[in-house]
Amino acid sequence: MSKLSNTLTMLEYLSSGRKYTIKELSDKLEVSERMIRIYKDDLEKAGIYIDTIKGPYGGYVLNQNVSVPKRFIIPKEIDNEDKEIFNIINKCIKEKRKCYIEYYSKDRKEISKRVIIPYDLILLGNSWGVAAYCELKDEIRHFYLNRIKLINLL
Repeated sequence: MSKLSNTLTMLEYLSSGRKYTIKELSDKLEVSERMIRIYKDDLEKAGIYIDTIKGPYGGYVLNQNVSVPKRFIIPKEIDNEDKEIFNIINKCIKEKRKCYIEYYSKDRKEISKRVIIPYDLILLGNSWGVAAYCELKDEIRHFYLNRIKLINLL
């Protein structure tokens, strides 16, 4: 993970009010103990002060009330129909192939037939989607997997 991500994750752990040793934090974040000290310094530069308890039972504890925003968007579980679509799109991306889809448009309440070139599987809100070049619209579009009613590899 990135330095920023690790720093925020460390802050998230410490915001529970529990005391963590440097060793525990380094194991959880899979970094060196030296990096934990650097993350602590970075947080203190940002005005979030972490208390250090010295001694054999020491560690870091956060005595401030810091609100840590939820950083992770957890996607919904993929049902069996979407797994098949997910796998076909993944295959298209790896093999750089086009695919034909029939896509349900929520706004127009109709099914459109499109040929797309998928670039990447992405999260759209908390649902899986695909970023793809759409030949019909002649531009890159995002498609929700759960709205793809039919898919064929070309």
